[in-house]
Amino acid sequence: MDVELLSPAGSFEAMQAAINAGANAIYFGVEQLNMRSRSSGGFIIDDIAEISVRCHAAGLRCYITLNTVMYEYDMQLLQGILKAVKEHGVDAVIASDFAVIESCTRMGIPLHISTQANVSNLESVQFYARFADTIVLARELTLKQIASICSEIKRRKIVGPSGEIVKIEVFIHGALCMAISGKCYLSLHSQNASANRGACVQNCRRPYKVVDTESGNELLVDNEYIMSPQDLCTIPILDEILQSGVAVLKIEGRSKGADYVHTVTTCYREAITAIEQGRFTPGLIADWMQRLSTVYNRGFWEGYYLGREIGQWTKTPGSIATEKKIYAGKGTKYYPKIQVGEFIIEKGSLQEGDVLLLTGNAFGMEKILFDQVLVNGEKQIKALKGDKITFPFAHKISATDKLYKLLPATDA
Repeated sequence: MDVELLSPAGSFEAMQAAINAGANAIYFGVEQLNMRSRSSGGFIIDDIAEISVRCHAAGLRCYITLNTVMYEYDMQLLQGILKAVKEHGVDAVIASDFAVIESCTRMGIPLHISTQANVSNLESVQFYARFADTIVLARELTLKQIASICSEIKRRKIVGPSGEIVKIEVFIHGALCMAISGKCYLSLHSQNASANRGACVQNCRRPYKVVDTESGNELLVDNEYIMSPQDLCTIPILDEILQSGVAVLKIEGRSKGADYVHTVTTCYREAITAIEQGRFTPGLIADWMQRLSTVYNRGFWEGYYLGREIGQWTKTPGSIATEKKIYAGKGTKYYPKIQVGEFIIEKGSLQEGDVLLLTGNAFGMEKILFDQVLVNGEKQIKALKGDKITFPFAHKISATDKLYKLLPATDA
């Protein structure tokens, strides 16, 4: 089955986690011209070279998002980014603004059309096929509509600039927006921070009251956040999505951490393999759903793919993940000859039986048991603030690497 699993990378830790977990490709943004410029921190232009080298060395493709609304004063920065993209061999630019599309076409840079373009029909696919080999469809389409578009692309032999049949990409997991294809202006109205410039302040995730202006009566609608849909999760219907003919499966989440990227990518990689091998069973689906629920989520539903009349809304403003990570310390030293890493405890305490979660540029995300560590060079059952713990570790540790204690959400 020739399908590409595309994972988000908002940091080098997340990028490495995607590589380790079996992604075929990653997408990332730099500076302020991407839809997660506010929330993810993101990369800078100088990071493009390292991203490209590391992804290609691992056999992955890397795509850069330049999918915000572009203003005239963005053109100089845009050209600087595209120059670096061309120089370092980034595999494609994800865009919706015609300034980006025109620049990439002129420079010979491969293009993917972003979901921000809201492509929802075959005529739009034919239009954008003049510029791009991959097109991300609007998230509001049903599987029936997607299957029809994919089928007609093949029947009509619609090709992109490469001469190959155009590929269709869809989102399979992550946050959904109340506005069609993310085109929301709530943040612009309330705080002059446009979501279409990557500066969403998430007004939709707040509780709102409905007020009867005649009586003055106020009420909360079913105690739900009526402008905030639950997160998309398509594991239970992934076989149907693949049958629709799509070529690229995208996971949302460039503002999420390495643990999220690793867990979600691993589950979908396993699910794709299970479908390929004819063992996509309810038992496996239940296991993947349980593991997906451990990392950031606001409840799950399958989005608009099945054509539901009424969507699923969140009941809380934040994550309902079943596990929480509590910051404990940072990396301090690595002993390469004996392959031992050292972390200092900066907050709280650790004790026997604790599951420790480590994130770092070189290794992405790893989990170890406290039982495997030494405290200040000795075997102890507890480590307190100021203590240094050491343990065998195959990857170099740096001062930017972080150590967390993993707890059930009910205990955090």
